[in-house]
Amino acid sequence: MKPPGDAKVAVVGAGPYGLSIAAHLQSRQVPYRIFGEPMEGWRSHMPREMHLKSSPFSSSISAPAPGHGLGEFRAQEGRHPGREREPVPLSEFVRYGLWFQQNRVPELERTAVRRVDRGPDDRFRVTLDSGEEFTASAVVVATGVSRFAYVPRELTGLQEDGLVSHTADHTDLSVFAGRRVVVVGGGQSALETSALLNEAGAEPAVLARTRPSFGPPPETDRAEDRSLHARLLWPEAVMGTGWPLVVCSRGPGAIRHMPARIRAHLLHTVLGPSGAWWLRERVQGRVPVLSGRSLHAAARENGGVRLEVRDPGGDVETLYADHVIAGTGYLVDIDRVELLSPQLRRAVRKSAVDPPQLAGAPQLSADFQASVPGLYFAGLAAAPTFGPLLRFVCGTGFAASRISASLAAVNAA
Repeated sequence: MKPPGDAKVAVVGAGPYGLSIAAHLQSRQVPYRIFGEPMEGWRSHMPREMHLKSSPFSSSISAPAPGHGLGEFRAQEGRHPGREREPVPLSEFVRYGLWFQQNRVPELERTAVRRVDRGPDDRFRVTLDSGEEFTASAVVVATGVSRFAYVPRELTGLQEDGLVSHTADHTDLSVFAGRRVVVVGGGQSALETSALLNEAGAEPAVLARTRPSFGPPPETDRAEDRSLHARLLWPEAVMGTGWPLVVCSRGPGAIRHMPARIRAHLLHTVLGPSGAWWLRERVQGRVPVLSGRSLHAAARENGGVRLEVRDPGGDVETLYADHVIAGTGYLVDIDRVELLSPQLRRAVRKSAVDPPQLAGAPQLSADFQASVPGLYFAGLAAAPTFGPLLRFVCGTGFAASRISASLAAVNAA
């Protein structure tokens, strides 16, 4: 809802998290404005032919009332609600997100936020690309993952030359047809990128520290068809089956109280670097995989890239490629959220330096609020605090419920 003049809450970002939070705020009658292009990160920073790693059951955006899940969207299109053994195409998920926005958040303002600063009265000054300025008592940052794309330092010097990129830089991999491409990483993003490159006529190879693994396929097409024995051993949760996923799905509030090292371990290992089960046949035997290798150095040579890598025995071997794509994931660093003013970024208390992979993440309260009162972070930026649930669409329910409840309480005060 767009009130005249100033807004109580400014929601920055119109991906699954921003849209879900806006829908929950509307349900709680909290005045807000939301900004951004709907599903922009999914449309502009992911290969068009990719599929979601999460199953259909885990891929619905949270709304405060039933009727807006992926299954309902499929029914609206006159299709079957889907089975667990059918991965969700990106193109379908984008259509679903746009449908969700049109039905739950029609007041979305399709303009970008240029700057957020805090005034002397502790309210936030928000400047839009349109030139409009207004103040808000709270800001929710839900700007997606692309700004946190991580490229190993050995490769960063070649980015300006156009010889190195990140998986988040590509929507069309057919531009690499006929070219040698080394994909660095062993997780879903790296493995699926290598498969798509191969299918687009490129000559990919995967360079990974460990041997890539692939998850097991769902036991059945419907969760209710699993045997009682299987349910007891591997119970169901929104993130999948198994006790670790149950803990991370149902206990993100408790994860926040764990030591930083344990949170970092959960973030890295639970649904961590591995490929979806349906990728196995598209990679194994089709794409060369150099496992047990680590990057040592990279340099430009003859218009391409010369990579020096260490093998499992510690020896250095040389690889040549026309291009290198980093499928090395994302690393939260609030200093990269440049729409927040430098002064505001400095005021946000960050996690302890140990472990280093959490060093740039904001310390968040139980309601997703940073050390700056009224400043909230959702999505991947909240994962170092609440665990791996916040890396996935299925985390929208937990985030939107807590953030909207907090802001509703402030609004009522």
